[in-house]
Amino acid sequence: MENNRPPAMLYLLPDIILSDPPDAEPLNRYGMMRKRFLKENHPAHYGKMLVHEELYPHCRVVQWQAQELFDALMEHFTTSNPPPNKALDGLAWASHMGMLKNTAEEIIQSELIYRKAYG
Repeated sequence: MENNRPPAMLYLLPDIILSDPPDAEPLNRYGMMRKRFLKENHPAHYGKMLVHEELYPHCRVVQWQAQELFDALMEHFTTSNPPPNKALDGLAWASHMGMLKNTAEEIIQSELIYRKAYG
């Protein structure tokens, strides 16, 4: 029986290097989540954005929007549903603020991070 398989290195892969400025802001949690979402759920769009060097600027815009939305939501939530006094009941305060933070992050994820990639 003869082995007719081609050699392992039959084709060359391009060595793509992104020209990201050295002073560019690194991706935070929200930017990384958006990047992973695009890579796993929209690979063609992810590849297109990567080749055209639009991926990291897009992720930075999303992370900026997410941070702005998070700050606005937390301010709104704390004014409409004030937390208990931190000095009197620290555990209740921590629990309340954690609930508000989780709610804000769920809204961010559904409206910014995991939204449709295009169109």
